Amino acid sequence: MSSILVIRLGAMGDIIHALPAAASLKLSFPQRKLHWLVARKWMPLLHGNPYVDEVIPFDRRGPASLLSSWRQLRDVKPDLAIDFQGLLQSSISGRIARPGAFFGFDRSVARESLASILYSQRVAVTGPHRIQRNLQLVAAAGASTLTENAWIPLGSPEGTLPSRPFVLASPFAGWTSKQWPMESYDRLGSILREEGLELVLNIPEQKALQLQKSNGVRLHTSSLDGLIDVTRRALAVIGVDSGPLHLAAALDKPGVALFGPTDPAQTGPFKSNMVVLRSSSVQTTYKRHGRIHASMAEISAEQVTDALLKSLCQGEADHRLRQPADAHRS
Repeated sequence: MSSILVIRLGAMGDIIHALPAAASLKLSFPQRKLHWLVARKWMPLLHGNPYVDEVIPFDRRGPASLLSSWRQLRDVKPDLAIDFQGLLQSSISGRIARPGAFFGFDRSVARESLASILYSQRVAVTGPHRIQRNLQLVAAAGASTLTENAWIPLGSPEGTLPSRPFVLASPFAGWTSKQWPMESYDRLGSILREEGLELVLNIPEQKALQLQKSNGVRLHTSSLDGLIDVTRRALAVIGVDSGPLHLAAALDKPGVALFGPTDPAQTGPFKSNMVVLRSSSVQTTYKRHGRIHASMAEISAEQVTDALLKSLCQGEADHRLRQPADAHRS
């Protein structure tokens, strides 16, 4: 059986943005076996995915682990490989598999321009959103049945959650500059309680001690599987530009996306009922500063509350429109 190799090592949001493109490949070439090379920590995002036949862990814990990953790649022998990462390490990994054709982003788009040298086919995608760029890449590789939907696993329940409706937020991001001030979550939690809602913060376990004195919020620690489950259970989600926000958008959750220096046109919630809040004066930059960007502090808890209620109303209206006519009459 001929095969396809998909390369997207991480991180969480980027993998979620690549899921529709991978599904499009499988829908377009159902007879081909689809393999996905991914960092081991993000493998739960692909568990049970009906469009992925094999998940190959990219393991850099030591020379032996890395050699094992490379051996698995050599066994794939793909006639087509696609690199959604655009880094030297991802393009080198693709070359190790010795694909018949190797597609990747043009140097004008790739995160590391040197990576494009290793592709046999370079595609100058236009986007603007990362999901659209990935779909344009697979279309250039011959995929003709395209979908914008992302398949997400069920996850697993972890920890104790409120019995009443709750709003979920994950306050941390890979870049500190993309985060919302922690005191703003305390203020938001107090406001939401007046609306009959509870604010739950999903945080890494190592952050729990640091935030145990937070007021107005409930802390919830979990693995990635637990995060998927709690996102499904939440009434709505408040998110910054990070993986948990993109997970919520893929699950079509209502809520609010808080953006500062990064561009929501590229990485915002894609075709969702989420409301995007961003200061009108902020300039887009992808520099990884070690402090919260000033524009994020300009977003008030009151603004977030108003946007949340708007998103919930819109989501309810869209849900009613999707219901069969008999459901409205009953």
